[in-house]
Amino acid sequence: MASKTTHYVSGHHESVLRSHAMRTTADSAAYLVSSIRPYMHILDVGCGPGSITADFAALVPQGKVVGLEPVAPPLEAARATVEGRELKNAEFVVEDVHKLDFGDNTFDVAHCHQVLQHVGDPVQALREMKRVTKEGGYVAVRECDFSIMTWFPEVEGLQEWQSLWTKVARANGGEPNAGRRLVCWALEAGFARDKIKATTTAWCFSTPEERAWWGGMWADRVIASDFAKTVVEGGYGTAEGLQKISGAWKEWTKKEDGWFTVVSGEILCTVENT
Repeated sequence: MASKTTHYVSGHHESVLRSHAMRTTADSAAYLVSSIRPYMHILDVGCGPGSITADFAALVPQGKVVGLEPVAPPLEAARATVEGRELKNAEFVVEDVHKLDFGDNTFDVAHCHQVLQHVGDPVQALREMKRVTKEGGYVAVRECDFSIMTWFPEVEGLQEWQSLWTKVARANGGEPNAGRRLVCWALEAGFARDKIKATTTAWCFSTPEERAWWGGMWADRVIASDFAKTVVEGGYGTAEGLQKISGAWKEWTKKEDGWFTVVSGEILCTVENT
């Protein structure tokens, strides 16, 4: 990777947090949930506005959840999320996943969702998540794979969006096709192959409500988030081009036969500390 100090390519615009706030353990961490016990302590890396973090907190009433972000702004929404659900066993900190300020063997689970694709050194991030996890605990990761996102019908402009996002993400030091690389990264981080369980799940957006939410979010995100600023200032595209892509998303939302799928790879790694 290019750098260990990459910034999140989308930033924390309302359209970005709108997307993240809809995620739950049911649709984003089902591969992990059956392994969680009520007494566990969980680290949620890249917690964003805290919707998954809050679900974890509800699952561990005798335990605790720590949500982590590299910057402070999204944590205001995260704290409001857990307060709104009257959960008392969650807290939030600003830290760098490449160098966590926690002792060895602190947590029963270290989790991240759609995070490693954005960091400068995903292998180092996994090493740190492994280090702070107890013997017999779990490091759990779910990451999408941008190149195998697919949709119908073929609205002009969406292919340009996919290509442009991939180009900008890689220029920023990230890896947008992280899902397929998780096993490789986990091996490099020191996990034994027989301790890595790899799975794949997907989101699907097809109903009128789902299309309106997903397409509307992206229509806003491509012109209003930090992604738009990076595209224009970096010379990857123009404001006019981004407006056309935004319009393509709006057009797609109106298609009665519209369908979009996001495929994610998952790893559930059992920790063996030596």
